[in-house]
Amino acid sequence: MPIIDSDRVFQSYGRCCNNDQFFIDFYDRFMASSPAIRARFVNTDMPAQRHLLRNGIMQLVLHARGMPPTKLRALGESHSRHQLDIDPGWYGLWLDALMETLRRHDPRFDAELEAIWRQTIQPGIDIIRDAY
Repeated sequence: MPIIDSDRVFQSYGRCCNNDQFFIDFYDRFMASSPAIRARFVNTDMPAQRHLLRNGIMQLVLHARGMPPTKLRALGESHSRHQLDIDPGWYGLWLDALMETLRRHDPRFDAELEAIWRQTIQPGIDIIRDAY
């Protein structure tokens, strides 16, 4: 039985997410992508934020594996203009930072797996972004 794309993403994430440095490196990259993004995290409890990120990425993967988007919709609402007011343009920077971090931490990461990651989680990112 061939491995479907969401399985490859799930396995890739598993190779990375048990190392807290993965999430530290992600935020270093993401905050370096924009002074405005960096400013948003000035007074943030980063260990708690990294925990939220761990869960958020898992929700994106689980949605790709068939889970209803209930939690992604809630995340979208919390990130909307009415709450955290996260600029919809930042999601591309977020995704690029994630890909760079995966490239560093997943020894099996290559261009094909990057394309699979992007294709697999983009629908979930769109749910979050479109709630703006």
